Amino acid sequence: MAEWLYEDGIGECRAALVEDGRIVAARIEVDDGAPRLGLVAPARLIERSLARLDDGSEVTLDRAAPGVTLGARLTIEITREAIPEAGRPKPPRGRPTDDVPRAAPSLAESLVGAPVWRVQAHEADALEAAGWSEVLEEARTGDIDFAGGMLRLWPTPAMTLFDVDGDAPLDALAVRAAIAVAAAIVRHEIGGSIGIDFPTLAGREARQAVAAAIDRALPQPFERTAMNGFGFLQIVRPRPRASLLERLRADPVGAAARAALRMIERAPPSASPHYRLAPAVRDHILARPDWIEAVVRRTGRRPIFG
Repeated sequence: MAEWLYEDGIGECRAALVEDGRIVAARIEVDDGAPRLGLVAPARLIERSLARLDDGSEVTLDRAAPGVTLGARLTIEITREAIPEAGRPKPPRGRPTDDVPRAAPSLAESLVGAPVWRVQAHEADALEAAGWSEVLEEARTGDIDFAGGMLRLWPTPAMTLFDVDGDAPLDALAVRAAIAVAAAIVRHEIGGSIGIDFPTLAGREARQAVAAAIDRALPQPFERTAMNGFGFLQIVRPRPRASLLERLRADPVGAAARAALRMIERAPPSASPHYRLAPAVRDHILARPDWIEAVVRRTGRRPIFG
């Protein structure tokens, strides 16, 4: 039976959908104050398709607000969160609405389809037992093993790319890779345009078998192309927020700092309060006194960083 494991951490909330003891979907919500999916809030129109929330966040509108002049007030709903990209992060996207302002659903409130078990720091580490560190390592490195092969995964501004390597026979390798790609897309919540570079396959029937494997393994909604003669296939999925790998790679120091806080919170009372961290990670934590105070409240001890 599948279940969500949810952890209200310091600096971020975490969730993993676990089935048969392994993580099939992972989510992280960072405590950064950015507008979240589903937020309905007042704003001011500053350009024809750009609005500014009262907290200063700028939101691209998917269509012009009818009857609203520049500088006027309107209400918008966030339909896509900000997407980090090297050099030019994509701002949140929204749409004009007549709905009453409301807060965005929290990560815990958004977990559907299975029971939710709230993981506590004083309990056995159920997230880690299900493979949490392995999933984060996949996101950081882009290396994903599957039976007889490996996927290499890169996020780019144009699309997320998978490259398939592995052992012959290539027809069977490509089908196994298609199943592994579908699982990775769900596990890391990858949306938008996705390109997959399979081995070049001889014959239309072999290429159709790979496409059929994706259709069976990847939940709707999505659209895809046929595999071309060079082994390339493209998938397009909804992209309401950044994928796990985009989140971790956009801010590796912040991700390492939040992981360190998780380790500190789970340390037994008898453990030393002294922690040696990389200088950038230590400084990132020390720049957030609220994080330090959260550690003290939850553990009863103040960490000391060397």
